[in-house]
Amino acid sequence: MHFVGIDIGSTAAKVIVISEEKREIVHHLVMPTGWSSKETAANIQDWLKERNITSDNSHITATGYGRVSVPYAHKVITEITCHGKGAYYLNGGDCTVIDIGGQDTKIIYVKNGMVSNFIMNDKCSAGTGRFLEIMANTLGVNLKEIFDLAEGGKEVSISSMCTVFAESEVISLIGNGRPKEDIAWGVVNSIVNKVYTLSTKLNSESDTFFLTGGFCDSLYMIEQLSKKLKKNVGSNHMARFAGAIGAALSK
Repeated sequence: MHFVGIDIGSTAAKVIVISEEKREIVHHLVMPTGWSSKETAANIQDWLKERNITSDNSHITATGYGRVSVPYAHKVITEITCHGKGAYYLNGGDCTVIDIGGQDTKIIYVKNGMVSNFIMNDKCSAGTGRFLEIMANTLGVNLKEIFDLAEGGKEVSISSMCTVFAESEVISLIGNGRPKEDIAWGVVNSIVNKVYTLSTKLNSESDTFFLTGGFCDSLYMIEQLSKKLKKNVGSNHMARFAGAIGAALSK
């Protein structure tokens, strides 16, 4: 028997398989969501079947934006609950979760292993993974390179709350000859500031923050968030799977 968590997000789909016997992660997968969540779910099902994992011999839980597109799932759960449970598992205790996703940013307060409160910004892509992707494309670099550039940059302000206007600010800075490093610093700082604003609105009691999502491998992002929040921000290489882990654990 296996417990399977499928998190189909707006940008990437993540899958976690936990062994009932050993209570440990035995398989994991990340892949682009693409244009069709249904197609992605079908591809995931094929991947599971290759490992002898089906809805007949496993318990499958789906979460994320595309959770309703997984017809073979036994249960669907909201991503807030799953990210909270997954972060609690990875962090080894209560924490305030910072989930910077493709289309939204969520701050989730986990107390006694349960979601106590949360806040999210989903009305605009500013402060999200999509925002960073657009700005990186404007600068002609990839996501890893924009963090590398930011480390060597100097302070510059990108103040717009709208992605379209922020992109115009970046284009203007490029036109004025501002170094890419400085612009990259401003872009990353803009995301950090939006996370900070959300976290102050949530007003959680936790001194421990845990970063999930696609930026979990960026030491620079973790460092900047820690400085701004004035709290320790942890993460690890499996943090991008927090939603899928939480789904698998919600058997």
